[in-house]
Amino acid sequence: MDPTKAAAYGGEGWHPRTTALHQEMGTIWGDWGVGSEYAPLSAVLLHLPGKEVEDLVNPEDAQMLAPIEADLLRRQHDALAEAYRSADVQVHYVLPAGVPPPNIMFVRDLFFMTPEGAILARPASSVRAGEERHVANRLAQLGVPIIRSVRGRGTFEGADALWLDEKTVLVADGLRTNEEGANQVEQVFKEMDVEVVRVGLPYGTMHLLGTLNFADRDLAVAWPGRVPFKAVQALREHNYEVLWLPDQEEAMIGMALNFVTLRPRCVLMATNCPKTASFYEANGIECIEVDISELTKAAGGLGCLTGILKRG
Repeated sequence: MDPTKAAAYGGEGWHPRTTALHQEMGTIWGDWGVGSEYAPLSAVLLHLPGKEVEDLVNPEDAQMLAPIEADLLRRQHDALAEAYRSADVQVHYVLPAGVPPPNIMFVRDLFFMTPEGAILARPASSVRAGEERHVANRLAQLGVPIIRSVRGRGTFEGADALWLDEKTVLVADGLRTNEEGANQVEQVFKEMDVEVVRVGLPYGTMHLLGTLNFADRDLAVAWPGRVPFKAVQALREHNYEVLWLPDQEEAMIGMALNFVTLRPRCVLMATNCPKTASFYEANGIECIEVDISELTKAAGGLGCLTGILKRG
């Protein structure tokens, strides 16, 4: 055998791989990727609650706010999925093997999507430990590259990162994402030539997504008194108009800020937030509403329930 003729050894017939990973999305890998919070939504990852939410004796043990009715929970989740399909968004499910932990329905926390694939989370609470394994399996099945799995003593949840624009991302540390986890995530973005703006969260705030959301490339909505100062500063430096939530009760109980942008200036949001919905509409944001009142008893909103697989 003449080794100079063997392609595997770099001889005649060798073809070097010259494409970057983001260029292989849609060919070698699945057609996934996210680089903003406002581009048209194309595909999401959800988890339909199953046996793990049945017969929960003490909701607090599962980090939930109140007892839940499993059948109603599933019906509302089905309605959420149908709302996405009606907006021409592909819906995929986690489909875990066996019975997963009870909070796995909040898929947004379990990964953060980039143009090159997913950063796999490492949830901070022992109650949620292991949820990421089910999501990692499903991402692999869908052909999503996992470009980083937070390791060591780092913790990171996907709702603690938000795209400011295609070249800038906000990363928060606090209760759910610790400094080590945020450092690991920041390193990934540096390797992508994406600027990272680090922001700290106020005590008692769970996630960055709970304080800030995006309706368009120049329009954001923030929760006064909760949103990090550095986040607002970055928004204004990038020429965003910042709208301030008009009603604290609807923000707290109704999850009025926890919406998902379907396309620029069109959001999917929870019902029972009439003051906030009117406020959004008055500022040029179309609102499509879905009832998630039973789902919010599990201590998360519409945005928390939705893992974003692709925009654009």
